[in-house]
Amino acid sequence: MKVLFYNHTAQVSGAERVMLMILNRLDRERYELLVACPAGGDLLSAVEEAGVASVPVHELRARFTWRIDRLAVYLRSFVRTVREARAVVAQHEPDLIHANSVRAGLVMSVATTGLGVPVLWHVHDILPRHPLSTAVRLCAFASSRNRVVAVSQAAADAFRGQFLRAARRRVNIEVIHNAVEAERFDLEPFAALRIRRELSLTDSQFVVGAIGQITSRKGQLGLIEAFARVRKELPTAVLLIAGKPLFNRDDEYLRVLKQRIEQLQLSSHVQFLGARGDVPALMRACDLLVVNSLEEPFALVVLEGLASGTPVAATDVGGTPEMITHGKNGWLVPPGDEEGLASAILRLSRNSGLRAQLSDCGKEMVRERFTPSRYMRALGKTYRCISESKFQLRKKGMEVEG
Repeated sequence: MKVLFYNHTAQVSGAERVMLMILNRLDRERYELLVACPAGGDLLSAVEEAGVASVPVHELRARFTWRIDRLAVYLRSFVRTVREARAVVAQHEPDLIHANSVRAGLVMSVATTGLGVPVLWHVHDILPRHPLSTAVRLCAFASSRNRVVAVSQAAADAFRGQFLRAARRRVNIEVIHNAVEAERFDLEPFAALRIRRELSLTDSQFVVGAIGQITSRKGQLGLIEAFARVRKELPTAVLLIAGKPLFNRDDEYLRVLKQRIEQLQLSSHVQFLGARGDVPALMRACDLLVVNSLEEPFALVVLEGLASGTPVAATDVGGTPEMITHGKNGWLVPPGDEEGLASAILRLSRNSGLRAQLSDCGKEMVRERFTPSRYMRALGKTYRCISESKFQLRKKGMEVEG
């Protein structure tokens, strides 16, 4: 079975990391793999390191916006990308296209019109409320060639929207939760100690970590405001922010974060670490991992925090409650509630027994429910169903011709 993976961006974030896990674990004797993605970022080199053939394409520059002038620019990019994608499909003739985002699904569904190639939309996004979202949904469900897989029930519900929610039984969206390679987080204790020494942190300091893309959706500014409250009662606390800006105006957001830290006189208590290649060890070096996202389809960083044994406090948004049961294996706080987040951090800092309980339950839950083997079995079953459906459609077509 020849599978063409298409990713609309060159950068590596959560969706791309899931795709790379799939590429590394698919049986190469059963599947012939090809990836189409833009050059200029980290993704193409990661694909090549996985030993998968690739073809470079232009990056799709299209976003949900209310500005008409930007819509015109995005439309031109979309048309160019569709033409290029159609040429790739025509040349390589895949049996299945795995489109690794909503935008990728939209591109490939339009690009393959009349070609009869099944398209798997892998929904890693919470589809926003926007007039264009209705058009996206109609495109996804207009053809029997398309199959939709969402990373969480929250992402699936948002993709249906109000318009299609009443037709839930007929508008089928499969949910396959993301997975994490838990063995990556089984580190010796000295790994965490090494990180703390590297960052000049003492054993007595309470270390709060925030790991992920620097962008407003991840809520780092709100975390900084909450941390300022924490510092008043816990003067030795330290905040580590790891990650880098990837898209749009995220560089501007990073500057805002640094300016706010200076205004709050927190410069000696907050460290920006940039992108890190030692995330498992960094997580283990933290006493608490905070995921303060305003929106989150199904955050890999939450799974990774749970797998590392670091207690996780996260906002009660999107797919996060599908991983965390409040007070059992993690701690949930309302989004946008800086006072509530500060209270949660202080409570957890003062209760080592509670942190140990969350740590133990979190590790056990990840190893039971979110393993790569479970993930690949579910995805393999989906691939087989798509292949069988394609065969049946071809068979019916032959019968009609006969």
